[in-house]
Amino acid sequence: MTEYQWNRLSAPALQYHAEHDAVVMLPVGSTEQHGEHLPTGVDLFLAAEACLRAAAILEEAGMPVVCAPGLPWGLSEHHMAFGGTLTLPLTTYYALIRDVCASIQRSGFQRIVVVNGHGGNISALNAIVDQLSLDLPGADISVATYVTVARDQIEEILETQDSIMHACEGETSMMLAAFPELVATGMLSRATGPVSGLRSDAVPLYRWRSFRDVTANGVSGDARGATADKGARLLDVCAEALAHQIMVDGGHEPGTAPPNPKLT
Repeated sequence: MTEYQWNRLSAPALQYHAEHDAVVMLPVGSTEQHGEHLPTGVDLFLAAEACLRAAAILEEAGMPVVCAPGLPWGLSEHHMAFGGTLTLPLTTYYALIRDVCASIQRSGFQRIVVVNGHGGNISALNAIVDQLSLDLPGADISVATYVTVARDQIEEILETQDSIMHACEGETSMMLAAFPELVATGMLSRATGPVSGLRSDAVPLYRWRSFRDVTANGVSGDARGATADKGARLLDVCAEALAHQIMVDGGHEPGTAPPNPKLT
């Protein structure tokens, strides 16, 4: 079995990947409340899982790839009222992303895809990637939110909503598929709340507000219909869409790159 995770590979193996122009996926998420039924690490857990599944697809296509250790902190001030949340100010978040990407570049990699799993990071990450193009000359850095690259496919799978919300049918299904031991299934009967999607551009006038003003229980959407089968399908379509975007963006033709070494 080929190993993709940076922190499970040796330095020589990573050097080999860098010499063969591997793309590095950097999952980023948050540590924040996800209702009573899900753990606070959902956003990073699922972004990292999507990266690993996408890596297997890229490997099969002959594109060398490494998954960097994920960043569990993000911009989550809007969840602080519920407790159990860790958040960063924008300046610190920018510095963290910049320094990690700089380290990846200094290790010999030039292509970095920041794979986001938290809606509250989206606007900031777009601006951060713009600035990184100036701060890290030579680096090719892009960003994708793993659930938005497969928006159409996700809508076809979900039954109670048309997009991923928060601690909802979608996120809960994916957790049941990938991390079932972390889902408090006994709490699912009351894991429902008002509709609120990921997109800040879906309203004509954007204004910050606490998530407490959106939902009383920390849930947006309806998790009561979540299943592991739906979760597996959601993760697969997200991984496929993510891998496709990375290959298209990189102008990759399947089979043109050497296989990853099975080094530890």
